[in-house]
Amino acid sequence: MKNKLSLFMTISTLLILVIPISCTKTGESLAANPTGAGGSTARFTIAGNFLYVVDHTSLKSFDITDPNQPVYKDITEVGLNIETIFPYQDKLFIGSSSSMYIYSLQDPARPQRLSKSDYTLSMACDPIYVKDSVAYAALRVQLTGPCSGRGGLGNSALQVYDIKNPALPVLKNVMNLYSPQGLGVKDSALYVCEREQGLHIFNVTQPYNPIDLGLITGETFYDVIPYGNILIAQVAGGFRLYDIGTNPLQPQLVSSLQN
Repeated sequence: MKNKLSLFMTISTLLILVIPISCTKTGESLAANPTGAGGSTARFTIAGNFLYVVDHTSLKSFDITDPNQPVYKDITEVGLNIETIFPYQDKLFIGSSSSMYIYSLQDPARPQRLSKSDYTLSMACDPIYVKDSVAYAALRVQLTGPCSGRGGLGNSALQVYDIKNPALPVLKNVMNLYSPQGLGVKDSALYVCEREQGLHIFNVTQPYNPIDLGLITGETFYDVIPYGNILIAQVAGGFRLYDIGTNPLQPQLVSSLQN
């Protein structure tokens, strides 16, 4: 068991060092095997043989079939205040401060918009995680800065969408949270980082109706990566690795890694 955990630590450390904290989290990539992993506070991602990068208003695509010679393919204007990008199967889910955009990768060089869903909050920072027919958007509202919306801190929320029809997402649930940031899913467990409040655990056996199981406290949590049977958590000052293979709803601390 120790050897396996050491291997997970080595792989996880390499992923964290190679990919900046503001990078991608891959869901199911277009290729037969996922091409990488990273945090949900994403500004670029890899799906299949393409690299996708978002800035504040646009989406750029690069063909990386030959990683030594990336080829710029196209730019797509998305909207204002674009913040995050998440790939799942043949789609990209892009979050702005006010909306969730879904793009088709039928033509991976030139993604096409399928839909846009406006949030119930006027302005919020928003990682998105997608699993099967469900999209979870963690909307963080602050008193000042790019995430500042009406009401300030305390009106932050988790919004749950039915995306069976990606051209017409349906908002199914809104749950008030304190200050959500990164999030991830492993089987029936949804993990939402609540910064200094801790790591929020939800049971999503009924995916549109998460059940609050409480918080793991003692750290300031910023982002998580469910990586096989290990949950990699970015915390203030470093990282924490949790065993989620035994019971995803009860993460067990395995080890710590300091910056």
